[in-house]
This record gives sequence, C-alpha cells and structure tokens, in this order.
Amino acid sequence: MNDPADPPAARALEVEQLHKRYRELAAVDGVSFEVLPGEVVGLLGPNGAGKTTTINMILGLLEPTSGRVRIAGIDVATRRAQALARTNFAAVYATLPGNLSVRENLRYFGLLYGVGALTARIEHLLEEFDLVRLRDTKCGLLSSGEQTRAALAKAMLNEPRLLLLDEPTASLDPSAARSVRERIKRLATRDRCGILWTSHNMGEVEAVCDRVLLMSRGRVLLEGEPHALPHEHGAGSLEELFIRVAREPLVAAVGGPP
Repeated sequence: MNDPADPPAARALEVEQLHKRYRELAAVDGVSFEVLPGEVVGLLGPNGAGKTTTINMILGLLEPTSGRVRIAGIDVATRRAQALARTNFAAVYATLPGNLSVRENLRYFGLLYGVGALTARIEHLLEEFDLVRLRDTKCGLLSSGEQTRAALAKAMLNEPRLLLLDEPTASLDPSAARSVRERIKRLATRDRCGILWTSHNMGEVEAVCDRVLLMSRGRVLLEGEPHALPHEHGAGSLEELFIRVAREPLVAAVGGPP
C-alpha cells in the first residue's frame, strides 16, 4: 500500500529494544532490527528462541513489556490500526476457511481490509498466483501448494509494506516450495515489500533472504548476509552456525569457532 500518509522513505519495519517478560522469564530480551523496503530478512532460531513472540508483538497481538515497533514509520503502540493496515501475514498453520472458495475468501478478507476496487484486485491476484481455475474451489479441497498460493494471495490483498511469513513452505514438496519462493522474492523486488521470513530450512533461507538474524534465548546474537555469515564465525555452513547457536551458551555462540 503506497499511502500518501506514509513517511517518505520509511523502513518497512523498525524494531527497537523490544522486551517481553513473563514474571522472571525474558521471552524477548532487547531485540532491535529493521527491514528495508524490498528486502527479505530471515528471522532464524531454535524453538523457544523468541521468534513467535517477536512476530506477535510486531502484529500487535502481544503488548511489549518495553520497546517500540514501527511499520512504514508508524508506531504500532499509538497507531495500531494504521500500522497494521500496511501489514499482512501468512503461515502454514494459518489456513483460510475451508468452507469458502478461493474467491469468497479473497472477497471476505478484502472487505475486512477495506481494499478499494476489490473485484479488480481479486482478479489480479488470481492471475498472479495461478488461481484462476481454482477460483470457485473450496479452500479445504486445495492441495498444500494451492493452499499456500491462496494464502499468499490473501496476504497481498492490501498491498502491504510489510509481509510476515512464518514457515510458509513447510508442508510443500520441493517443486512447489521453489515456485512459492520465487514468487515471494519477486514480490519483494517488484513491489518493494519488506518481508520478514521465519524458516528452519537453511537452504531456503540462503536462496531467498538478503540478510538473516539468528536468535537464541530471546536475543539476536548474529546478523549478516546468509552466505557470508557462517564463514565470518568459523562455520562451514549456515546450518552448522544455526546448530551452534542453538546448542551453545550465549557467550560461546557469538565468540567464533570452539
């Protein structure tokens, strides 16, 4: 959504000193990063690292204990509706209502988002994601790959400045996953949409992401380009570095080869 109200040259996402505590547990502990327009950033880390909590705070589903989130320059805490109007989300576990057809789902969510010229927008997205022949098929009858394409079409309805993707290709076969990755990369490049992508597939991350953030125990420990970062820290691959960060104490994880 290219809205005149957006600050000029605003970053797609700014996360500043984000904390989330549950009594004595620090689920997220001082996380700061940004996503630029047209950039795909991988948010990586083992289960329990704080990724989902971070995403939920970005989406306004959780209130931070402290810190700030801005989407397209708009503060989520003070102008939540305006910020989230420039955001969308897709995940393998967030399936569309199965009793509605693809077209009905797009119309339903388009009305929720207040999308203008909705019929034309739906037709464009059906073409964009190869869903024309499936327009009247109920989403519950779609294959995994088709469901993922429908979910991505839904996620692009409002032309978001920021797209959050949580394991979007986890259930797909290699051919379908490659097709989805290519589409998402094209969205970033063509539409200047900033994308925050979580995945446990390091090969996928290397193929798609411009930059990665490695989280553990609620903190971002490492940040850099996915092909260069492992070598900077004495690891043979991104997967090896991921495993080291997951297994080692905080100090050892960031200190280089053991």
